Amino acid sequence: MYQKPIVIAEAGCNHMGEMEVAKQLIQIAAVYCKVDAVKFQKRNNRELLTPEQYNAPHPNPANSYGATYGEHREYLEFTLEQHAQLKKWCEEYGVIYSTSVWDLTSAQEIASLQPEFIKIPSACNNNYEMLQWLCDHYQGEIQLSFGMTTRQEEKEIVRLFEKNRRAKDLVLFNCTSGYPVPYKDVCLLEITRMRKEYGNRVKAIGFSGHHLGIGVDIAAYTLGADLIERHYTLDRSWKGTDHAASLEPDDMRKLVGELHHTQQALTYKEEEVLPIEQVQREKLKYRPR
Repeated sequence: MYQKPIVIAEAGCNHMGEMEVAKQLIQIAAVYCKVDAVKFQKRNNRELLTPEQYNAPHPNPANSYGATYGEHREYLEFTLEQHAQLKKWCEEYGVIYSTSVWDLTSAQEIASLQPEFIKIPSACNNNYEMLQWLCDHYQGEIQLSFGMTTRQEEKEIVRLFEKNRRAKDLVLFNCTSGYPVPYKDVCLLEITRMRKEYGNRVKAIGFSGHHLGIGVDIAAYTLGADLIERHYTLDRSWKGTDHAASLEPDDMRKLVGELHHTQQALTYKEEEVLPIEQVQREKLKYRPR
């Protein structure tokens, strides 16, 4: 029988820089949607961005919360103390807290909170200084997405974790980096490839989807993705890049329910004719005369 799917609601920066919205995201995800984890983001923007990037205008001004891209990112950023509060709220509502870290400083800060797992986004999975620091200093699970990543880069990342004897703490996610991703670019069979190449070398294989709807996630789980991560928002029409590729609470709740139903269905028959069929067999099965 397939193991129970782990569902991660990627709240990211969909809180729009407001702690009260973040609390609502946690509460609804935990109580109504019944997900397993809620994940945010942490960035040190001065470290992550060059001065030119920081001071440049947002590439999509309609989604910007500041005059420059740097100001926009700072507006959406929570402090370490605020992340500690997010973790506390998650614990109160019985859901796992986690955060994606985009730079070494953020990794060090979030590791100090000792979350159950930390996520490395696709954009930063080649920041080997950060990966090495996490291998050396953080003992929890490390999740990492393979969006916009070459096969050679994949191999180098996994070898780094194997060299540090941390590969069994590593969860790899199939991912296509786009917002939203058209179905033809989801490339679900990458899950099969990743399981074949890395399944026995790492802790687990997951799927991080940026597509629309929930049917693809069911297929991802059926193909062997043990963890399903989806962007999550309270309102897809809100200002910001990620909202359009996110699930609202009703769809997130439906996704969790359908994944659990799929888990129940992914079995072999225990008997050639099940008890539920026996009644119909006696009533309907053709009897030769």
